[in-house]
Amino acid sequence: MKRTWMLVAVAVSLALAGCASPPPPNEADELTVGKVQGEIKVGMDAASVAQILGSPNIVTTDDQRREVWIYDKISSDRVDTSSSIGGGIIIFGGGRSSSSSSSKQRTLTIIIKFDVEKKVRDFAYNYTQF
Repeated sequence: MKRTWMLVAVAVSLALAGCASPPPPNEADELTVGKVQGEIKVGMDAASVAQILGSPNIVTTDDQRREVWIYDKISSDRVDTSSSIGGGIIIFGGGRSSSSSSSKQRTLTIIIKFDVEKKVRDFAYNYTQF
């Protein structure tokens, strides 16, 4: 009997743990066009850019050995919907159901070019949604 209650307690604990919501995303993970437009400025130092946007996906250099940071974010949303109408009697039945899904993908690429003093000299971004 004691073992049964213990198994029930473990099952309930696991079920409740599965309902826990994920932690809120870090602000740097919320990379948006608005954040780039509003907060990144020419002349800003690299440390400030990293604080605002987080770590870049790619760090490279141009032909004059100046750093270039590239942020590349891709997100996907998928929505599944279904509906059904049904009714019946024990012998006769009837019903109709339908389902559909749609998906949306977004990409945001940001390129930040630094000068030899590690200050932003230029930046560009490209946002697509399909």
